[in-house]
Amino acid sequence: MSTHSSRRSFLKYAAAGVSTFAASRVVLAQATVEPPPRPLQLEHAVTDPISVEVNARVIPNFEPRDRTRTRFGSLEYRSGLVLTSPYRGFGGLSGLRLDAKGERFLAVSDQGGWFTGRIRYANGKMTGLDDVEAAPLLGAEGRPITEKRLWWDSESIARDGNLVYVGLERVNQILRYDFAKGGTRARGEVVPVPPGVRKLPYNKGLEALVVVPRDTQKAQPLAGTLIAFSERGLDADGNLTAFLIGGPSPGQFSVRRTEKYDISDAVLLASGELLILERKFSWFTGVNIRIRSIPLKSIAPGALVDGPALFAADLGHEIDNMEGIDAHVTAEGETVLTLVSDDNFSLLQRTLLLQFTLAE
Repeated sequence: MSTHSSRRSFLKYAAAGVSTFAASRVVLAQATVEPPPRPLQLEHAVTDPISVEVNARVIPNFEPRDRTRTRFGSLEYRSGLVLTSPYRGFGGLSGLRLDAKGERFLAVSDQGGWFTGRIRYANGKMTGLDDVEAAPLLGAEGRPITEKRLWWDSESIARDGNLVYVGLERVNQILRYDFAKGGTRARGEVVPVPPGVRKLPYNKGLEALVVVPRDTQKAQPLAGTLIAFSERGLDADGNLTAFLIGGPSPGQFSVRRTEKYDISDAVLLASGELLILERKFSWFTGVNIRIRSIPLKSIAPGALVDGPALFAADLGHEIDNMEGIDAHVTAEGETVLTLVSDDNFSLLQRTLLLQFTLAE
């Protein structure tokens, strides 16, 4: 999603005497304009991937004010990177999915593009990205989806083997890609969605997608279901709407909204816990992010689900406009969460890649 606060107003406000540190961090983390126009989208009209140079600067501490601290709620900070690139189309990363080792990644940009590559590690800490490629998301006709009006706002991604689902926020559509048919060269097919999805508010619509895998060893009521979360589509009671698409029990449910947080992304852990990445912004507190845990077994048509917060951070920490989350399990059995930020192609924001161990 793109924020709508006024950069000019904020700078005027900051100049009036607000803390320089807090002001600069709020500006840094909050894009203040609509997503950039077509010229800042992927710089090629061809459909083949192109190689992209990405530079990385290590973030040694998640909380600069206390460099000895590594524990934050239920998470233990592992490592982080600030990513930059001379390629003008790099940025806007709104979701990512990792392989089982946490190395290869598939990311989607909110300017209608794919990014693929590999995370480089040393002693369990991220040190950079290798083999990065960019390619446009293609529609059913084999042309970039950005050729269609408003179809460039690709905000969410889910993967089920070779099938990859991408949510388009402005038009509230879902595209399905079969990566067995050319990887990022695959063509997207429109997935039928419930009427409620099409009624979600403009620029507050589809923001997170999760696939519940089919497990022949376990009886899972939602196996094969695509779960779609709105950013701030609200039900009659002011809670966040979500949808069960396909699977044995399609329907709509709600996620309890507290403290004015909106949904940014979600990931399903092997334990059966669904983690929801949330964020909020105000002029008084700046940008805040939170991760909540919701039992998958509590989700059903008509349900109102809720769960405890595992983690929270603000601009006193190394965060930005965090929009994507995924998880993998290390060879030592540790569950690692990876978060990515959407810089909205703004010079005032950063593309961050952060990793934490789920400690409890």
